[in-house]
Amino acid sequence: MGVEPSPADLFGPLLAKVQERAILPDSKTFVDALPKRPVADIMHDFALLPADDEALRAFIAANFDLPAAAEGARPAVLPLREHIRALWKDLARAPKQAASGSALAVQHRHVVPGGRFREIYYWDSFFTMLGLVRDGEHELANGIVEAMTDLIEAHGHVPNGTRTYYLGRSQPPLFHMMVELLDDERADVAARRLSAMKREHTWWMEGAEGLAPGEQNARVTRLADGALLNRYWDPRSTPRDESWREDVATAAESGRPVEEVYRDLRAGAESGWDFSSRWLDGDALSSIRTTAIAPIDLNAFLFGLETAIAARGDRGDAHYARLADERREAMNRHLWNSEGGYFADYDVEEDKRRNALTAAALAPLLVGAATQEQADATARAVEDALLAPGGIHTTLLQTGQQWDRPNGWAPLQWIAVAGLGRYGHGALAREIARRWVDTVGATFTRTGLLFEKYDVEATGVGGGGEYETQTGFGWTNGVTADFIDSYDFLPTE
Repeated sequence: MGVEPSPADLFGPLLAKVQERAILPDSKTFVDALPKRPVADIMHDFALLPADDEALRAFIAANFDLPAAAEGARPAVLPLREHIRALWKDLARAPKQAASGSALAVQHRHVVPGGRFREIYYWDSFFTMLGLVRDGEHELANGIVEAMTDLIEAHGHVPNGTRTYYLGRSQPPLFHMMVELLDDERADVAARRLSAMKREHTWWMEGAEGLAPGEQNARVTRLADGALLNRYWDPRSTPRDESWREDVATAAESGRPVEEVYRDLRAGAESGWDFSSRWLDGDALSSIRTTAIAPIDLNAFLFGLETAIAARGDRGDAHYARLADERREAMNRHLWNSEGGYFADYDVEEDKRRNALTAAALAPLLVGAATQEQADATARAVEDALLAPGGIHTTLLQTGQQWDRPNGWAPLQWIAVAGLGRYGHGALAREIARRWVDTVGATFTRTGLLFEKYDVEATGVGGGGEYETQTGFGWTNGVTADFIDSYDFLPTE
């Protein structure tokens, strides 16, 4: 199957001009637009266009159907839990039978995050599904998993989102957790989903065979001692279509080859933590080095994928258990900070661990890769440093990036709560869940809205990043609903 061209491939000079001049208020708007005429005709006429902004605005209006401006969610008239239950119909989308513009086909009814995020996203969807399952929306939850399965069969992986400009990258690989959440025992369904899990694993491990110590290829890296770990990567070394202007500015500030910066930005977007001090050397985004880092959470999730395949497969799949054992050994040797008592990322280029404590340290607990002693130490580190008034911190550094202090994010709260609970730290897990629900509840009382991220120090709306904080919001709804129902909480209002 050929690679579908992105808007940058189709409209390169036009896209660059639109983004460079900030003709549209959101960089994502143009790349989500639908062309009204054949691409060749549009580009022919663009070459004759006068070089002024008004002419360019008129040209865009004449040649493209722009997506409707992202509408904020309507303020609630119901209590929080009932409001979440009622929101699913607003975030649900009908099947999209054929690709159009940059949008990929999605053959099943599904849920989008909300706001500017008009399409289905990979790791968002698992956390959204938690709430869908709680609320009996099994058709929607199953539609998401079916859509993910289709995407893996079509592309070898689940793209970051269902747009052509996302095809070069994925997101944290949680498909196996979606499959386990639904636990569909129908033989044909289970076999197809197991096959998709194996294919996704193959995609993440591409290039591992024959990789010499100290070498990297795509998303795999072999350390000097032969240990094999994964990293985030994107084969393109150009600005992201949806953040073209921002990426060009970041690269210009870096003093580095721009192709390196673009690839590191793309890899940072694949991580889901876009962006964070985890990927930086300093506070400036231009210091980003994502492709030089083997992240603890990515490797934990792939351990989870390997163990899930081993558990679901037949005897011929026993080698996935061996791969999981080898990965756990590599994580213990290189990603465990014995002095601090938590897991951390690894700098492949510097051949040393990056010892910053972040919420990613909880991922090995979620998937069962930690020993009990490691989990106990991690729980102490969380309680001593990451625990905040409104949940847990993402990191301990304040850089202005949205995946740093003081922000907290729903998926990280859930990973922490589930991981700590798995190892017997139920009281701490419950406390984190309680603080998060109270933060969401108090903010909801003030605004009538749910947000994609929260300030867990001020217990209010989060900020930072490349765009305004969005409302909706899929994974906040799913995680908050799951906590409320799991613990029988009454949120603060």
